[in-house]
Formats: sequence, structure tokens, C-alpha cells
Amino acid sequence: MRRFLALSRTSHGLLDVAMPGFAALLWLGHFPALSVLVVALVTAVAGYTAIYALNDLVGVRVDREKFSQAGPNPGYAVEASGLRYPLARGKLDMGRALAWFGVWYLIALAGAWWLNPLLVCVVLAAAALEIIYCLLLKTSWLRIFVSGLVKATGPVAAVLVVVPQPSLPRLALMIAWLMAWEIGGQNIPADWNDVEEDRLIGAKTIPVLFGPQRAGRIIAATLVLAVTVSLFLPTMSPLPLGWPWHIANLTAGTFLLLIPALQLLRHQTSSHAARLFDRASHYPVAMLGIITVFVLLEAFVGKAV
Repeated sequence: MRRFLALSRTSHGLLDVAMPGFAALLWLGHFPALSVLVVALVTAVAGYTAIYALNDLVGVRVDREKFSQAGPNPGYAVEASGLRYPLARGKLDMGRALAWFGVWYLIALAGAWWLNPLLVCVVLAAAALEIIYCLLLKTSWLRIFVSGLVKATGPVAAVLVVVPQPSLPRLALMIAWLMAWEIGGQNIPADWNDVEEDRLIGAKTIPVLFGPQRAGRIIAATLVLAVTVSLFLPTMSPLPLGWPWHIANLTAGTFLLLIPALQLLRHQTSSHAARLFDRASHYPVAMLGIITVFVLLEAFVGKAV
């Protein structure tokens, strides 16, 4: 089982699941019905499990090429398993990996249909975008935007569960926020960890093409953008999110995104890229915790009145 969990990077995927939870509570303003909550949670876990597995399935040849002379770098705290890339390293065969992906992807499709048939299109789009992202490794650094779109599909799906007809401009604003967080806090720092292997195979990543200084500046700029855009998230919510929200939001963004990004820009080392990746990976959990507190406070005040 550990090999399958490593294929799907489950420790990371479970952290990511918090972001759809945050999006749903932000837009709805209260907890959904229990049946919806349970099905949505199962669907989200299945979706992230399948898409992360798909990444390794599509990229298996390149991964084998990258790690032909040595194993993968130690990685980050949220992906520190010695079984990372089990398919490329011959610790899991293709047939069982495909079956693992297929089962979870079918569960995600079934759950999406039950919640809102429109979500099936989102689940299909997530898989298609992930495939495109993997295939662009040796083609263009612009793949970072595809990665941002992949990461945004989960929260967009969550919004469509609780608000069937959301405001498109506000939804676009949320997607921009998610893409900035993913690009600066996840995608480029992850590529930084594999820069030597990527350079050998001719990968077109930001750290390889532009070097550490420019990569650090891009990371810092995108995360400043993410924290700035997060100030407008209350416009999407029926909750009265005032200064207490902004203080909590900015605190999370500062400690989990901005400070480690500035440290990386200053030191430009793989260890600082790893630290940024780890902290940014916990950003969804922090945001979910913050919005949950405000939802509970609103429910308590409503009962008291």
C-alpha cells in the first residue's frame, strides 16, 4: 500500500484537499448538508489521489531518464518518503499503477456526477490539463500556468457544489489567487529541487532557463500577488469578514509564503526552496482553519440572536 500512496503523493494530496474545503466555506458561508459534505470529501480525496498518480504515469519515461544515474533528491517534508516515484524506480508495475489511477478516477467522476453533473467536465479537464503539463516539460516554461490551472480545478469544483451559478469575475479572481500560490509556492520551488536532473534532460523549467536569481524574483513576485489578491476573497463570501479576517489572512500569507520566499531570494539554495515548498503546502490548511473559525462564529452569533 505504501507504494500506491507514494505514487499519489498522498501526504501532499491530503493537504491540498483543504483548499476545496476553504473555497466551499468561503462561498457558502456555512457548512453544507452532511450528505453533501461526505460525498464532496470522498470525491476530493479521490480526485487528488488520481491526478497525482496520473502525473507519474504520464511522466514515467522522463522520470526514468532523470533518475537513471541516481535516485531522486531527498525531497520535502510533505513528500519525504523513500518510495517517491515508485513507478519510475521499478518499485511498482505499470498495470497496478494504472488500475490504482482508474479506480480513484472513476470514484471522482461518480462523486462529481452526484454532486453536480457539471463537475464531470471539471474532473475531465483536470486530467487533460495534467497530461498537457507533463508533456510540456521539455517544450516550454509556460507549463507553470497549466500547473496553476490544474491546482485551481479542485476549489472551482467545490464552489460549483455549493453555488451552482457563481459570479464569473469573482471565480476568475479566485483562480488567479490559486494560480499565483501554486506557481510561486509549489511549482517553481519543486523544479528548483530537481534542477540538476532537469538540466541534464533538457527540461524547460524556470530555474533551469532563468537561473536562481531570476527564479527567486519570479517566486517572490507571484507570492506577493497571491497575498495581495487574497485581500479580495471576502467579496466572494456572504460572511461579514472584516479586519479580524484580514489580520488572520495576512498573518498566514506572511509566514507561510512571503517570509520563506524572501529567504529563498536571499540565499538561493535548494534547502530554502524546500522550506518554501513545505510551508506553502500548509497554506490551504491554514486558510481552511481560518474560514472555519469565522463560519463557527457566525453560526454561534446567529443562534444567540
